[in-house]
Amino acid sequence: QVHLVESGGGLVQPGGSLGLSCAASGSIFSTNPMGWYRQAPGKERELVATTTNGAGTVYGDSVKGRFTISRDYAQNTVYLQMNSLKPEDTAVYYCNYRSISVITITDYWGQGTQVTVSS
Repeated sequence: QVHLVESGGGLVQPGGSLGLSCAASGSIFSTNPMGWYRQAPGKERELVATTTNGAGTVYGDSVKGRFTISRDYAQNTVYLQMNSLKPEDTAVYYCNYRSISVITITDYWGQGTQVTVSS
């Protein structure tokens, strides 16, 4: 079993910056993806960024060049640095760990943290 605890989030003005962190506990492997998704009201959950040891990093198109994901493999923690924030970045941000085995794929989710970009 995997448990994810997020921290960070809050209210920020447009153009500002904010950081999120997510600590994972349980059976964590660096070769499995870990990252962030977000869901705005009335919209589907979408990829923000994910990173995997040995497989690189993937960013959603809407955040490329503004957000940076990093991962501390020793501490099983993933971070998201968000710069140049826009009102459309407002959403609940969810930490994700994807456990991939030969026979199954299991997604684990954090409880979510609200990010609001508004003046």
